[in-house]
Amino acid sequence: MSTERTEHISSRQARHHPLAPPAWLLQGLKPTTAPVPWAAAARAGIALSVPLAVGFALNEPECGALASMGALSGVIGDTADAYRMRVLNIAVPQVFGAVGVALGTLVYGHGWVAVGVLTLIALVSGMISSIGTVASVSGLLLLLNAVVGAGLPMPQPWWIAPLLLGAGGLFVLALTLLGWPLRGRRPERTAVAATYRALADALEAAGGPGDVYDERRRRVTKELDQAYDLILGRRARVHGRSQSLVRMLAQLNVVIPLVEAAPAAHLRGRPLPPEIPAAVRELAAAVEEGRTAAPVLDLPEARTPAERAVDAALRHAAKIVHLADADPYNVDDRLGRPAALKVRARRAVRDMMMSEASWRYGLRLALCIGLAQSLVSVVELERSYWIALTVTFVLKPDFGSVFSRALLRALGTAIGLVVAAAVLAEVPRGWWDVPVMVVLGALIPVFSAKGYAFQTAAITPVILLLSDLLNHQGFDLIRPRLLDSLIGCAITLIAGYLLWPESWHTRIGDRLAETVDDAARYVERAFAPTADDAALAAARTARLQARRRLYRDLSGVRSEFQRALTEPPPTGTRAAAWWPLVVAVERIVDASTAARVRVNHGAPPPAPEEVAAVARQLRELAGRVRSSTTPVRVEGEPEGDGSGVLAPVHQELAAARAITQPER
Repeated sequence: MSTERTEHISSRQARHHPLAPPAWLLQGLKPTTAPVPWAAAARAGIALSVPLAVGFALNEPECGALASMGALSGVIGDTADAYRMRVLNIAVPQVFGAVGVALGTLVYGHGWVAVGVLTLIALVSGMISSIGTVASVSGLLLLLNAVVGAGLPMPQPWWIAPLLLGAGGLFVLALTLLGWPLRGRRPERTAVAATYRALADALEAAGGPGDVYDERRRRVTKELDQAYDLILGRRARVHGRSQSLVRMLAQLNVVIPLVEAAPAAHLRGRPLPPEIPAAVRELAAAVEEGRTAAPVLDLPEARTPAERAVDAALRHAAKIVHLADADPYNVDDRLGRPAALKVRARRAVRDMMMSEASWRYGLRLALCIGLAQSLVSVVELERSYWIALTVTFVLKPDFGSVFSRALLRALGTAIGLVVAAAVLAEVPRGWWDVPVMVVLGALIPVFSAKGYAFQTAAITPVILLLSDLLNHQGFDLIRPRLLDSLIGCAITLIAGYLLWPESWHTRIGDRLAETVDDAARYVERAFAPTADDAALAAARTARLQARRRLYRDLSGVRSEFQRALTEPPPTGTRAAAWWPLVVAVERIVDASTAARVRVNHGAPPPAPEEVAAVARQLRELAGRVRSSTTPVRVEGEPEGDGSGVLAPVHQELAAARAITQPER
């Protein structure tokens, strides 16, 4: 069992007082350890205050407030590292935001027409949020700006509001791109170097305690995925294959054999010589500094198949890392050659329209927004657009658990309202708002890195102060906003959570079972016989792609489980009970990879019957996950030859099968 899981159980057991907050809520309140993003804080402070200052200088504070609102959306969306991806993350959502505020402005004051339009926008917003990161932010801004446009009086004619909001977002983009000429490729190089450093840490832990190695191996997967996403995201806009991009992809690809060799080294049961992780860290420095000098390696003699695998992979990586000119025809992601942008867009739209999960989330969001706007139409609630804003933020699909997020939103809003109340009560309206906005804007990236409640506490006073410039209500805004937030959270909990119970099997169980089925296919592919050298090369490429997809899927399953652990029973309880199986499946894949590496370097291959038996047991395991709601732990004996290359696989598989035995 992993260290983080053990700590999670210990924290639950340590809580004895009946009035103490539940562990899943405390988990959300615990601030994330993260460095202070000084550059992002400075950009946010400037981006939010300058439009405000321009508005005061031109005696148009309302226009300045709208431009600052657009800048706020740009600050929230600026989450990528690579500059080309930041262009997409900021610019594309601004287009959707402009459409949203235009539609909202056109239905302002039209009662039930506004209810229908916003409900339809919520459906579209929810569905496109399932496509990807940029689409998720775009869907969020589409709905948020539509709600603001339908709830606040905007300057006329209708096109002024989208123009000002877009100008604010583009101002953030301009500030973001100031550093591009000086450090244009540094984020990608840093990501590749971070992958090498994470791998060095994993190799250093190989042969030691299993929990430490597992944690470091997962960090390798995370860094590898992030590096590929950054570089391939950049490549999506660079069709000429720049030499620097080709070189970075080549450096990233050659780390894969080392990643494959790490499980084999770990299963040896003794640490690797310190020269090996030191050499990998030296490669990380060479990647980051762009060195092209001939590599100098002083490695110990390799004797076992695992040692030979590490040695060969490390020497090959050193050769490629120091090459000035990489092969432009051998730099594809190990997930496969990425398709053209238009092709990927068509696939994304088709998958969205055919996805049950996409429709389900869109309908949940549409129902909650429709209820929020209907309540506004029936009950007199001052500036109650805040109810729909609360629903949108709480029900955002990739922010975490809906239940805990609703409580954290209410708590964060309350804290933010205290700050806003102090500002509205003590700071005179006018030019004094500019330095206040510098400080509050700079706090948004800092607090966003700490967690959802902290982000809410930082954003709330900014939105309230900007809203005050449009409504001129001053301190009277505070009490209605708190009431609106509580109503929005209640609507989300009832109509967006309790009425749409995401069953354990649909949300977690089925996804885990599919990953176990993928592991069975990976085992079959890893040890499939090949007829000639050409077939061997094709089989190796297919195996690498399958392993990369499998580890990426396992990372997604782990993230989904961690979200489920922050929810109240029964979801959180079931996720905690099944968590050991996630770890067990990861170790099965590790053991299978290690076995393949050992075969590549001299170990006798397993018999086809043994491979078929392992695949069959994995599929039986997937079936048990689909059919069970609660695991029953029993002792299980490993099957197969205890001395063969697949012996570690049998051991890990026995442990996993013991978790999913049917109740007796």
